[in-house]
Amino acid sequence: MIMLEAAKAITETVDALRTGAAAMKAMQKATNIDDVDKTTDEINEQTENMKQIQDALSAPLGASADFDEDELEVELEELEGAELESQLLEPVAAPPVHPLHVPTKQPARPAPQKATAEDDELAALQAEMAL
Repeated sequence: MIMLEAAKAITETVDALRTGAAAMKAMQKATNIDDVDKTTDEINEQTENMKQIQDALSAPLGASADFDEDELEVELEELEGAELESQLLEPVAAPPVHPLHVPTKQPARPAPQKATAEDDELAALQAEMAL
């Protein structure tokens, strides 16, 4: 029984493959490589036409002259060079002058005086308090 079911499945698969192959042959007969090339050429031509139309519409109105990018680049460099030259020729403002502070001779410190009896008492009290 299992073998009969397997044989039936194989037969159905082969029949499906034959039917698919026959359908592909019929489609290939209907489709010619020359027709495909012709259709591809027509699509490319239409795409080029659409591109030209888009380019024409994207151009600014009233500006019929095309600008040469190289000429514009040269003109920009000339303008930048002239601006730099004018900046270099301008007089440089002198930096603000700040007077220098020169230290003057400081008076000599008075020599420490000898400790007096009062200072001795104060030191003794401080020592007692620290305990």
